[in-house]
Amino acid sequence: MTAGGTTLVIGATGTTGSRSAAQLTAAGHRVRAASRRAVPVAGAEPVRFDWYDPATHAAALDGVDRVYLVPPVGDSDPAATMLPFLRRARTAGVRRAVLLSSSAIPEGGPAVGTVHRALPGLFGQWAVLRPSWFMQNFTGTHAHARGIRDDGVIRTATASGRVGFVDAEDIAAVAVRALTDEQAPNTDLVLTGPEALSHDDIAAVVTEVTGRSVTHCRLSYEQMRDRLAAEVPRGFAEMLAGLDRAIADGAEDRVTDTVQRVTGRPPGTFRALLEREARKG
Repeated sequence: MTAGGTTLVIGATGTTGSRSAAQLTAAGHRVRAASRRAVPVAGAEPVRFDWYDPATHAAALDGVDRVYLVPPVGDSDPAATMLPFLRRARTAGVRRAVLLSSSAIPEGGPAVGTVHRALPGLFGQWAVLRPSWFMQNFTGTHAHARGIRDDGVIRTATASGRVGFVDAEDIAAVAVRALTDEQAPNTDLVLTGPEALSHDDIAAVVTEVTGRSVTHCRLSYEQMRDRLAAEVPRGFAEMLAGLDRAIADGAEDRVTDTVQRVTGRPPGTFRALLEREARKG
């Protein structure tokens, strides 16, 4: 795949989409940045896109040969929304698709796992990115980041379970290679940072780097579920609390060499991310 085509980045204002669009344009690639409000991103061409409004799809796909797919947020059955679009994309001339999934969701698993399973049959060139939990959950608008800022507490039901937290900048770097390398990965890629950390470890690093005391409050599955259910539908709250319980049971206690292997450089550490954020202001 040459650099002469155009890449459609769906979710271009989001955590990985914005970084992928920025890295693609910085490398000289043509990018169409798709979002519901058609917001300009890093010099890319903005275009309005809504997964649930097929009338926005044709313009987004016009002249595109590659697409970075961020699934619709909070959709319990994203395949019903995404697969018709992907079939349309193939007909429109898209030859390579890179899907953002999760380390917690295998091929054929629930939700986006169904899209993962369908992707190779739709496109000759493809990749599925399966990152671990984002380091940016502790610095952005996520509930963990708000808890740190508001009262110095991270609340989870993960107990002492460890996670290979990954920097979204590294996810974007892998996405860029998957989208633009001559040879597509044609596989799924599990992405982690360089070390597996518990939420106790995370709290300790935040305390050391920022100078503000932060602690990890260990909740039970039921406490976490009920806390989340005050903000999101109960079924979704049960799923999220269940992911915490899986972490407690060791499901995310791993690191991979994928970032190093694909990009040629080691993944960033959580401490380095916090220090970078501190320099911003």
